[in-house]
Amino acid sequence: MGGVKDNREFIEALEKSGDLVRIKRETDWDLEVGAITRRVCEKGAPAPLFENIKGYPNHRILGTPLATQRRLAVALGLDAGASFKEILATFGERKEKPIKPVIVKNAPCKENIIAEKDINLNDFPVPMIHDGDGGRYFSWQVLATKDPDSDWINFGMYRFMILNRNHLAGLIGNYTHAGMILYPKYFAKKKSMPFALVSTPEPLTALVAMLRFAPYENEVDFAGGLLQEPVEVTRCETSDILVPANAEMVIEGEILYNETAPEGPFGEFTGYRATPRQNRSVLKVTRITHRNAPILGVSNMGIPVDDSHIGTSIGVSWGMTKILRENGIPITGAYAPPQGLGNEIAIIGVKKKQAWSSNIACHIGNLVSTQAWQPGMLTKVFVVDEDVDVYNLDEVWHSIASKLHPARSIKIREDEIGVKIAPYLSYEERLRSKGARVIFDCTWPSEWSDDVEIPAKVSFEKMYPEEVKNRVLDNWKKDFGGK
Repeated sequence: MGGVKDNREFIEALEKSGDLVRIKRETDWDLEVGAITRRVCEKGAPAPLFENIKGYPNHRILGTPLATQRRLAVALGLDAGASFKEILATFGERKEKPIKPVIVKNAPCKENIIAEKDINLNDFPVPMIHDGDGGRYFSWQVLATKDPDSDWINFGMYRFMILNRNHLAGLIGNYTHAGMILYPKYFAKKKSMPFALVSTPEPLTALVAMLRFAPYENEVDFAGGLLQEPVEVTRCETSDILVPANAEMVIEGEILYNETAPEGPFGEFTGYRATPRQNRSVLKVTRITHRNAPILGVSNMGIPVDDSHIGTSIGVSWGMTKILRENGIPITGAYAPPQGLGNEIAIIGVKKKQAWSSNIACHIGNLVSTQAWQPGMLTKVFVVDEDVDVYNLDEVWHSIASKLHPARSIKIREDEIGVKIAPYLSYEERLRSKGARVIFDCTWPSEWSDDVEIPAKVSFEKMYPEEVKNRVLDNWKKDFGGK
């Protein structure tokens, strides 16, 4: 079974799996929706569908669409209870088989078309998400931009704040793929760049927009791979950018050359408000198309776990798995837990006796920190033995407590690339993009003897004969009700 190809189909699937709550009482877009979605993230509660938004009849909001592992499984068409390992295997298999989109004319996202003179962004229930934010933010949308010299249409997820009825401001770094198109190919030529802001597409398109692909790779092809059928796309009204046809809303316009406006602050995925209010790119809106009774998706970034952490976790975990296997490392698994922001902590299981280096932990740390994701991230790498399930944090914590030597097992690398929004960096380090990384070797030393120095592990799996274990497991459901 493939993934869900429509936001409304996704809502039905979430309701069927018990991962949706309909909120029918009146809720206020000004902080109340934000407070509810933040608590939903922190409690791992079902996604809220707000059906009665103050001042906005005939509009709805879907909160935190992919903020749990269960919701990601549903989006992929898997059983909601699928394990992370199962989700990762499905994601990796499908990602390696991209499918190009198909162009359609009668797109649901064009059921309503608003001309430039009639545009007012405040006609939509864009929420004030956190108290202290610089304004009302679109937070679950895909920025689509087209390279003028090729057929590359880049999908990326960025934050955008409403400035007035027809202008937005947003942070588009020159290191991003959108920035790679914007600055050298438009602004360097003193031109504004066409854009399309796709609000609430099908969830798998939103997922790939969060992830890291190579330049000139079309994210929509990978969304098709995850969906296991082509994504239906349609041409914008004001440009030749292709966008998902089933999106709830598409905002079109231009990113203005040589014009900026104050944007921010905003509560970020690090769980802090780390970047100040600064002048950033201005987007002029010239057309809006949307479905009847549009449903606005809202992500609420903050302390884990939210949509950004779940999405990044699956992408980083697969990226580490692939790069380590390509380098011949005998791993049992690679996991970037969403609780670790999805891109700061790496947990790698290794078959130590099959490894070709006694210093394998350092080699693993160097690989994942420099090649598996964006430089400056994955700064805390934990390497564990093959008897530890890397996706089970209880087992990982036990390995850290019992195998990590406080002196010889910790390797620190200074003068590394840093990420400007990392809260642990000093102000000076952020300005200079300077950071560090650390590798925790939670494995038994290679020279230790199995019979003498490595103690026997006390666990159900290790301490009992197969006959006894099988008898216990056969009677488990009868004795404990399956728990």
